[in-house]
Amino acid sequence: MKQPPRERASARGLRVAILRSLFNRPVTDGLVEGAQGALVELGADPRRIAVFDVPGAFELPVAARAAALSRRFDAVVALGAVIRGDTDHYEHVAREAAAGLAAVARETLVPVSFGVLTVRKAEQAERRAAPGPENKGAEAARAAVLLVHTLRALSGRRGPRAARRRA
Repeated sequence: MKQPPRERASARGLRVAILRSLFNRPVTDGLVEGAQGALVELGADPRRIAVFDVPGAFELPVAARAAALSRRFDAVVALGAVIRGDTDHYEHVAREAAAGLAAVARETLVPVSFGVLTVRKAEQAERRAAPGPENKGAEAARAAVLLVHTLRALSGRRGPRAARRRA
């Protein structure tokens, strides 16, 4: 059975950008709520969590790059929902969102977590965005916070400002 990491790192003092795809908004709203809740649960100040809207999952990488290069954020949480339709469009959008977000993280060394649902049916997306322990927005937020601490440990830096100095 697949399980996310159980490790919990503190989000105290971190500044986090949450990027919400407006496509499939009922689903992405649930992902945002999950991400915000997880960050606060980990000690983040809600005033240091900024939510930005982008048109769709395909646009998430360019917004993630802008957020990472701004040096305003310690981590970026990218949230979207790509639901299979009758054409191949789903595959192209999902592939480019994943590849683009990974490239931004590698290029900037700012943690960019992948909270983009890629599902066959709307019901699957709704389940993954519902409140509770299975919320993938919360999972993406926890992953971003943990990676901030991992990268700081690897670089020998500590404190909330360390991640912003890397870009």
